[in-house]
Amino acid sequence: MALSESQQISMWAEVLRLSNVNDEETVVVLTKPEARPENVKAAYNACIEIGAKTVHMEPHIGTTRLRDNAVAMEAMRQADLVVDLVGLHLQRGGERPHVLAADTRILYVTEPPEALARMMPREEDKHRVQAAGKRIEAAKTMRVESDAGTAFECDLGEYPVLYEYGYADEPGHWDHWPAGFIATWPNETTARGTIVIDRGDIIFPFKSYVQTPIRVDFENGYITEISGDFDAAYMREFIESYEDRDGFAMSHVGWGLQPRAKWTALGMMDKQQTNGNDGRAFLGNFMFSTGPNDDAGGTRNTLCHLDIPMRNCSVYLDDEPMVVNGEVIPEDQRAATD
Repeated sequence: MALSESQQISMWAEVLRLSNVNDEETVVVLTKPEARPENVKAAYNACIEIGAKTVHMEPHIGTTRLRDNAVAMEAMRQADLVVDLVGLHLQRGGERPHVLAADTRILYVTEPPEALARMMPREEDKHRVQAAGKRIEAAKTMRVESDAGTAFECDLGEYPVLYEYGYADEPGHWDHWPAGFIATWPNETTARGTIVIDRGDIIFPFKSYVQTPIRVDFENGYITEISGDFDAAYMREFIESYEDRDGFAMSHVGWGLQPRAKWTALGMMDKQQTNGNDGRAFLGNFMFSTGPNDDAGGTRNTLCHLDIPMRNCSVYLDDEPMVVNGEVIPEDQRAATD
């Protein structure tokens, strides 16, 4: 059922208040021509309703980097919050870290209103994500297993933890609505072993469910072999098309913590109408990514990037189970579905 304009403004206002926006703050609503007009309008009007000083900014990017637009970059650094309807983290020019370094908060939003409403963030989401993040920060190793054949390990501690709980309430914090995910990046050259992407797992940006299992072998932080049937060939040729070895590197690893996200949602939506956050965040998934790590302070800024959320995996930190066969184990990370 479609949401009315007033309903959309109301839910945006709620998320902005969770993000600590008030009538003394300045908010930049960063847009692009292809951004969802309903999100642009609702975000702007919600800021006005709260009383925040609001700037609607649509800088021309074209073939240049947004980072090279000094006026736009300075406006975002001067703001308290950027409502990002563009995807600063996708620009690969260091835009997001540069803005966050000024203690500006960033909230990235791209999903349709109905998905935003279904996965409205709650304070309890933050508590569960923080609990998981503290476990990662204290851990030295991650191990992932599955009945499909996954036997993967990596060392931790070199890179920060990525907290996604759906709102941006702390200085210098980036988040994504809707969300519910925790992740980090393996220490350089330590990703090792095998990950088997099984039937029903999802590959982004393909936005498709895997039909034939894919075996992905890692050594010294890089994919050494991708084997299987059609899906394996497609994945391999996609990465090879970038002609960049860093496209084969392991990027971030983590698990989903959003009970209102649905594994089945992608199959019920037009691919052009979703970024796939249901798949990335559903409770108990294990997701690994390939390619860049520059947002975490690393040196890889390749444009080749895959996100691969998987079901029925077990994730261990220093041999302590976080997820077993797709079920979140620690009590402080669990949540009832609704």
